[in-house]
Amino acid sequence: MAELNNEKLEEELKAALWFSIGKIVDEETLKLGVNATPQFIGALTEMVWAQIENTSQDLESFSKHAGRATISVEDVMLLSRRNEGLEDVLRSFVDKQKGGNNKAVKKK
Repeated sequence: MAELNNEKLEEELKAALWFSIGKIVDEETLKLGVNATPQFIGALTEMVWAQIENTSQDLESFSKHAGRATISVEDVMLLSRRNEGLEDVLRSFVDKQKGGNNKAVKKK
C-alpha cells in the first residue's frame, strides 16, 4: 500500500514538474520566436527529474556520512563544489542569510 502511495506521489510530482517546465519553455520560446515540441518538454522534464534524484541521493549520503538525519547547508555547499558559479551564488546567499558578508569589499 505504501509503495502504491509513493508511486502516485511520484506521478503527481512529475506532472507538476512537467507543467512548470512547460510554462518556462513556452515563455522562452515566445521570446525567441521558436517552437518547442511536447517531446522536447517531456525529455527536458525527464532530464531534470533524473538530476533531482541524483542530487537528493547525494545530499542524503552527505548527511548520513556526517552522522546526521537532516540535510544541512554544508551538505548543499559540498554538492555545489564542482560548479564554481553555483557555489559563489549559494555562498553569497548563505552569507546574506547569516546577516553578513564574509568577503572583503575593495574600496575605490
